[in-house]
Amino acid sequence: MGATMLRLHNTLTRTVEPVRPLQPGTVSMYSCGPTVYRPVHIGNLRSFLLGDLIRRALVWTGLTVHQVMNITDVGHMTDEIYDRGEDKMLLAAADEGLSPEEIAAKYEAAFHRDSARLGIVPAEVYPKASAHIGPMIELIGRLLERGHAYVDGGTVYYDVTTFGGYGRLSRNSLDQLRAGHRLEAVDHHKRHPADFILWKAAGPRRVVRFDSPWGEGYPGWHIECSAMSIAYLGERFDVHTGGVDLTFPHHEDEIAQSEGALGHPVVTTWVHGDHLLFSGQKMAKSSGNVWTLDRLEEEGHRPLDFRYLCLTSRYRRQLRFSPDALGAAGKARSRLAAQLAEWGEPAETAESPGAKEWDMRFRDAVLDDLDFPRALTVVWGLAGDDTVIPAEKAALLADWDRVLGLGLHAAAGEVAAAPVEDVLPAGAAELVEARQAARARRDWAESDRLRDALDAIGVEVSDTRDGTTWRLRR
Repeated sequence: MGATMLRLHNTLTRTVEPVRPLQPGTVSMYSCGPTVYRPVHIGNLRSFLLGDLIRRALVWTGLTVHQVMNITDVGHMTDEIYDRGEDKMLLAAADEGLSPEEIAAKYEAAFHRDSARLGIVPAEVYPKASAHIGPMIELIGRLLERGHAYVDGGTVYYDVTTFGGYGRLSRNSLDQLRAGHRLEAVDHHKRHPADFILWKAAGPRRVVRFDSPWGEGYPGWHIECSAMSIAYLGERFDVHTGGVDLTFPHHEDEIAQSEGALGHPVVTTWVHGDHLLFSGQKMAKSSGNVWTLDRLEEEGHRPLDFRYLCLTSRYRRQLRFSPDALGAAGKARSRLAAQLAEWGEPAETAESPGAKEWDMRFRDAVLDDLDFPRALTVVWGLAGDDTVIPAEKAALLADWDRVLGLGLHAAAGEVAAAPVEDVLPAGAAELVEARQAARARRDWAESDRLRDALDAIGVEVSDTRDGTTWRLRR
């Protein structure tokens, strides 16, 4: 019998654990959302896709998912930005000649459009930071009452030395953090270099400001997620997702705030996705190496081709993006759609022994910490299995696409069911060559990894005495 429960890597414990909802039958999940001051790029979208894949997998197993994703529309405000008197939201507003509210509305709408184009199922709630200043102030007040915070000149700081578990998510210690701050600009108002801002007193240039018991100001970035997650999911919830770069300080500070205010653990499982790399660097607006979905389409690709590319790499591994890799993913997705069209109407059930075996393999891959590279290998394995009738293949692939989210049924109506020429997808030849080199130096782990990468784009390799051969999976 195959797996029945989704297992995820918990950053807090560094182990892969079953998702056991606190409320039977319903998983509560909070996903860190966008700061809406610029268009999201595909690196951001890979992070947001993580929550979608978790949600799809859980729903596929019969659970209900209550997902909340925040919208940061007050400003992405770190201590360094405070020190310079800058705010990304305000800088964007000045650049475009719009008000901060207009900037936020413009790019929030763009975010929702891009999410839909990538097949991301909408969260149930998208709370905005600007609409939850009251809960943030209330949470800060509780931290002050419990001795976890202090006020200096209208700015409220969190005192990390008062929280015994500080650093356990990111495996930092206070001594390490103290040493790490020695080369940075010193905020002499802090009692410890790692203390962070809960509420910032508004300076004379600050346009967006709010009243508080400590004077006019605005919330720190970290307090937003603590306040909104508790407001919508309660004092304990199951899963919290985000990019690996949010582990510290953002999520570490969330834990300190939420648990400091409530006196008990709040999140059961922390799940983090790794970076998207382009030209050897993390894709980021600050690096200028960004691709948006608009650019992707301008280059002749489809958004769901990028989704397929994301599925070829485990979420906890870095994904190297390139136009060639994207092109290969697009061809693989098109071939699957062509196969689905060729198979015709799906059977009502797929009950043959062969179909059940493939279904169990796919389920085991997905529920094993979202091993989608292995799941795609199963998909192509099914496609090439002549012992399973086409109608059962169509039924299985239609069901699996509820998790994959590749829009294969719609795409099948757009492609001809003619056989695909046996031409390697773009980028596959380089993978075959790299695998041959790995085998030559007896690096079997790398050879296996490259085989999996080829499998994920529909290329099957075989090793013979005369060398390596390949064929496209049908």
